[in-house]
Amino acid sequence: MSLLPVAEAQARLLDSAAPIHRVESVPLDMAESRVLAKDLTARLTQPPFDASAMDGYALRFDDAALPGSELQVIGASAAGHAFEGTVGKGEAVRIFTGAPVPAGADSVLLQEDAERLESDRIRTTYPLRKGQHIRPRGQDFLEGESVLPAGTVMDFSRLTVAAAMNHPALDVYRRPLVAILATGDELVAPGSEPGPSQIIASNTFGIAALARNAGAHVLDLGIVADDSNEITAAIGRAQVAKADIIVTLGGASVGDHDLVQATMVAAGMKLDFWRIAMRPGKPLMVGSLGDMYVLGLPGNPVSSLVCGLLFLEPLIRKLASLPPVKREGFARAAVSFAANDQRQDYMRATLTKAADGGWLAEPFSKQDSSMMKVFSRADCLVIRPPHAPQLDVGSPTPVIVLRPDLLG
Repeated sequence: MSLLPVAEAQARLLDSAAPIHRVESVPLDMAESRVLAKDLTARLTQPPFDASAMDGYALRFDDAALPGSELQVIGASAAGHAFEGTVGKGEAVRIFTGAPVPAGADSVLLQEDAERLESDRIRTTYPLRKGQHIRPRGQDFLEGESVLPAGTVMDFSRLTVAAAMNHPALDVYRRPLVAILATGDELVAPGSEPGPSQIIASNTFGIAALARNAGAHVLDLGIVADDSNEITAAIGRAQVAKADIIVTLGGASVGDHDLVQATMVAAGMKLDFWRIAMRPGKPLMVGSLGDMYVLGLPGNPVSSLVCGLLFLEPLIRKLASLPPVKREGFARAAVSFAANDQRQDYMRATLTKAADGGWLAEPFSKQDSSMMKVFSRADCLVIRPPHAPQLDVGSPTPVIVLRPDLLG
């Protein structure tokens, strides 16, 4: 099987994916980053009454249009404690921000524009505009108004308006469930004492974090040995849990100890494609097992994470009805790059600001796919397309930003 170009592999995976439109209701305080499954309409009107926008005096415009007008203060209106009477000719009510405007009043005079006199009287010191500093009933939204359409991703501002519309819970699309399976006789969990031929399993934690950040729930299937029966049992646990995606870590190649692909096929997997023209990450495997997507990621930690960014993250976000994360950008080469071979290269690099405000990308001198420390210090992946010619210092180069806030 020939190596598949990265763009074609991504397109084949994402074109086969359809958003999950099963709906669940979640409490408002758990709805951050969730996607609305239906239009959200207001259950009440906001504000529910004409309200004062400032501290001051509620009065009739006709009585106080010009400075020097004197009025009798007959009471007060505070938030949660409305004045129950009516403002008549020559009268005013002390009012505070958010309080209901009493009947009869049509304007609010700022408190600093009033001179307080004896016997609860005031004198205006500034011209008045009719209707000033009053928030009319329904200015924000009306009962029954559709405020947030289906497909909206809930964030801090949208959660605020949902709460104000009197919704204690929201109908949202179910998050994808990603089951993660690490395979290999050599792997032991963090905190263990590795044997002479063993290493600590690390990929699970990075891939799980990536999946959660992309909008998924995660089921950790643990570590299983290079044994087809154990792998089959783990696949069964993912199926029982109704996982939308099973991600295997390691064992997807065809060596004597690489049993994942053969075991998946024996379990009924339909292999879509395998082996991508990329570095790191060539052994990536993609298929389906019933309704469950299968992503076989390489065992090398950096290869696994790069493939997770390029394939797992966009798949999860499509299933979750979330927009793609914008990671693509351009920087200028801080050093010269040699011509590339037939595989698309993803070089771990740092980003620094140039004097003109642009970004400079400088790859690390060591790019081995097992070097997690280097990846943890990288700001981006410099993309070197297949057969790319030598790139000179200062030339623009495409990058994938690992921390999207960097490029603004």
